[in-house]
Amino acid sequence: MGATPCRFDSDLRHQKVSYKVIEKAKTTGGRFQEGDLALLIDRKGRRYLLTLSMESTFHTHVGTLPHKEIIGREQGGWVHTSRGQSLLAVKPTLGDYVLAMPRGSQVIYPKDLGNILMLADIFPGATVVEAGLGSGALTSALLRAVGEAGRVITYEIREDMVARAMRNISMLAPNASSHTLNMGDVYEGIHEQDVDRIVLDVPEPWHVVSHAAQALTMGGIFLSFLPTVLQIHRLVQALTSDSRFQLIETVEVLLRPWSVTQHSVRPAHRMVAHTGFITTARRCAPKAGATSETVAETANGRPELEDQDE
Repeated sequence: MGATPCRFDSDLRHQKVSYKVIEKAKTTGGRFQEGDLALLIDRKGRRYLLTLSMESTFHTHVGTLPHKEIIGREQGGWVHTSRGQSLLAVKPTLGDYVLAMPRGSQVIYPKDLGNILMLADIFPGATVVEAGLGSGALTSALLRAVGEAGRVITYEIREDMVARAMRNISMLAPNASSHTLNMGDVYEGIHEQDVDRIVLDVPEPWHVVSHAAQALTMGGIFLSFLPTVLQIHRLVQALTSDSRFQLIETVEVLLRPWSVTQHSVRPAHRMVAHTGFITTARRCAPKAGATSETVAETANGRPELEDQDE
């Protein structure tokens, strides 16, 4: 199987980075092929993620299963181990892979990834600057959203994170032509101009606010994902003090599954609660005559809808 080089730009220090992303078959729809990801689910709902290879065998407490017995089958079918146990075989979703993929840092959970794409309004053909490569989960989601006509430019300062993250990205977004990696510090500046969206997963995004205002196109969206209240407080202060940003909002996403059976409907015993806060702002023209106080009053979120009955 051939290899296609992923494009990298030199960083702010003009350092060159080289890395190759392995070509692989698409992981959506159709029959399983060698190199595909497969998700096996047993009768108790336990999930096993594997990369298919003709020479490999899946080992579990309920028996063994050669990968070649999965390759060539339609996804959604049942396969059987050497001990007769049935396993459902499907191709994993982005969310499935994010929760199971190799990681060097905490990943952004699927519930937050989906809301980031919506709140940042990531659209096909968009130019997105991202900072914080992490394990590649957010980058993969952005690449799938912008499509082949869009671009995702990632800023990262930790070279030790790159190899693992790029392997993860290659499994979920194998077309690397839309991705550019800058090994450099986004706190020091953003090279790109007329950017549609800026998405940050860095600990001190307030250092990027001024750079983002210069790089974003008018009406563009700034989004930051942060884990703590103190961080979002400082970020919102920086955004409100810069009159080029309006419509500043912060949300938290809580996901509560429900158990629905023949005899009962109730919340599940466990839920994915706090993982982080999502803060967004729009790049706008400064309001004429605005002071820092009036900017803060108009920038902190949408006004409540009026009661139609009054």
